[in-house]
Amino acid sequence: MKNLFATTARGFEELLKTELSALGAQDCQLKQGGVAYQADDSTLYCTLLWSRLSSRILLPLTQGKVYDDVDLYSTITNFNWSDHFDSKSSFLVDFNGTNQAIRHTQFGAMRVKDGIVDYFERNGEARPNVEKAYPDIRIHVYLNREELIVSLDLSGDALHLRGYREESGKAPLRETLAAAIILRSGWQQGTPLVDPMCGSGTLLIEAAQMEAGIAPQLNRLYWGFDHWKGHDFACWQQVRSQAQIQADQQAQKNPQPHFYGFDLDHRVLHKAQHNAKQAGVAHLIRFKQGDIAALKNPCAADEIGTVVCNPPYGERLGTTPALIALYSVFGQRLKQQFGGWNASIFSAEPELLNCIRLRSHRQFKAKNGPLECLQKNYQIAQPSQTALQQPNAENSQSAVSNGATLAPDFANRLQKNCKKIEKWAQQQGLDAYRLYDADLPEYNLAVDRYADYIVVQEYAAPKNIDPNKARQRLLDAVSATLQVTGVDTNKLVLKVRQKQKGSSQYEKLGNQGDYFDVQEYGAKLWVNLTDYLDTGLFLDHRLTRKMVGEMAQGKDFLNLFAYTGSATVHAALGGAKTTTTVDMSNTYLNWAEQNLILNGFEESRQHKIIQADCLQWLAECKQQYDLIFVDPPTFSNSKRMDDSWDVQRDHLKLMTLLKNIIRPHGTIIFSNNKRGFKMDFDGLTALGLQATEISAKTLPLDFERNKQIHNCWVITLR
Repeated sequence: MKNLFATTARGFEELLKTELSALGAQDCQLKQGGVAYQADDSTLYCTLLWSRLSSRILLPLTQGKVYDDVDLYSTITNFNWSDHFDSKSSFLVDFNGTNQAIRHTQFGAMRVKDGIVDYFERNGEARPNVEKAYPDIRIHVYLNREELIVSLDLSGDALHLRGYREESGKAPLRETLAAAIILRSGWQQGTPLVDPMCGSGTLLIEAAQMEAGIAPQLNRLYWGFDHWKGHDFACWQQVRSQAQIQADQQAQKNPQPHFYGFDLDHRVLHKAQHNAKQAGVAHLIRFKQGDIAALKNPCAADEIGTVVCNPPYGERLGTTPALIALYSVFGQRLKQQFGGWNASIFSAEPELLNCIRLRSHRQFKAKNGPLECLQKNYQIAQPSQTALQQPNAENSQSAVSNGATLAPDFANRLQKNCKKIEKWAQQQGLDAYRLYDADLPEYNLAVDRYADYIVVQEYAAPKNIDPNKARQRLLDAVSATLQVTGVDTNKLVLKVRQKQKGSSQYEKLGNQGDYFDVQEYGAKLWVNLTDYLDTGLFLDHRLTRKMVGEMAQGKDFLNLFAYTGSATVHAALGGAKTTTTVDMSNTYLNWAEQNLILNGFEESRQHKIIQADCLQWLAECKQQYDLIFVDPPTFSNSKRMDDSWDVQRDHLKLMTLLKNIIRPHGTIIFSNNKRGFKMDFDGLTALGLQATEISAKTLPLDFERNKQIHNCWVITLR
């Protein structure tokens, strides 16, 4: 009997113990990272050939106390290596662990390598070669503080490398992990198994091999025991032959396929089909291209099986709107198409699993590489008649009232707002408007529509709110938004908004270049929903821009802190004699130019666009204007400015400069977004100016709840 150690991923030790015991292993003992067991030669080869969960199977050779590299080297050189392999065999050292003296695994591996080479040379034999690709012998060394264990790796390459997967998708599961997911899923051999997002097919292939009686390592050509002196070739040949006979006998039974894989990507399905063929189970699996939103049960009505799946998941929250929709739709299809079945879903995002809206009866933790993952098992109830209705824009009222969303309060409020605001927006000729603005304290976000797109903007949560709870509410709200609005998943954009300081309001988020135009009171304006924190259009200033257009007829118009020039477009369309657009950002001035071109105006002497620090430009300006629109930031400390800007502190300085360029009967429209802004009336009086607040008049219907979103003033000479 040999003492052996089978390694496995953390969390799979108990599963592995059960598997090894079934293969005939004796005295199985759970250890951290694996299972220690005893086996004769036949059982040893069986575990190597048949274990679906082991990463490697090791034969411990020697162990002892190691305090530094001298102890390590001495332990290695004093071991009788020639009992296990000769100097003609190439070898490789895998070193794991450190202690206070040996702090780097590469250094530890080098000292072990030196010790083995020196052992053979001291015994008058040739120096063995080190080979990294396919060594004849692999030495596995594990160091935990002072405890050293040196083993012979009988596996060769890691056992998750079955040999059938030559091609895989972007995020393939390891075969050992896939096998564990299947074993934990509750699937019973002989019953249907469906993977609706199968990727390269690993889950289905592992399950099909289990049912077909195919040893996972049957086609492996290279083993770590090939050049081991303890290798019993005849015993190995007998074990392998028996495995081959079993696979052949199962194949001759000509079983009917009941493994089904679906994926939207036809290219990855081609890889899955190739992998299944290599694994010897292509005849058992049916692959078909299909969208999860149209998933149908491929089995007869009286068949009950298991749905198993590893849906995609994103590590960045910004990538999740489509994923939220994916999991939500997946849950709906499970309930509609697979009543009475079991389902087992594996994901690194527990919050996304909640979007499936099923109650799990078992769950397991596991790791997929560095990611902490969760596998949840569900028993799907038979669908009721109301659940058969697919939620969409037409029947979202019934979906919400029947509790088909994770955020019913939010969904009901959003739906009520949609009914009121969308009708009003259509009458006003508006493509861009707000549907929800933190109406409910629990859902602190804004929902805006831009033509066919929806933008969900999350406001930064207070520090006393649990981040996980806030994240889950956001995911629920996004799911409900998709459901209520009926917008396509790829047309929902999620942004996280925070209190802006300085130039961070112009922070670049991406470079997709996805611009499209929206209508606003007859003006066409470019927006970009993905590349910047803002979209290029401040929706709350809509009525102010309309007012500018109505006042601009025959006047010289100036737009300061112009952003993307939307007010300039309204002035030009309103018949302004000239327009001048000034901003410090070339990016936004280029945007303003494109807005003018979109509406039939070219940059010219009539329509000037100027890149400059607005305050510096004002100090040097010699021209006078009839109508000035100025909407400065609340605060800015841009590197292009000589000094910082604070609208409360500096607005009187701005008015002093504006007084010098406004004509006697001219008008200044001054707006800003600072909450609690206090106009300095005494200072204005001293300058010979007077101000009338028109904030309430410039607040559109879709912002009527947020009275303080901006303040607006008409300022004239006294």
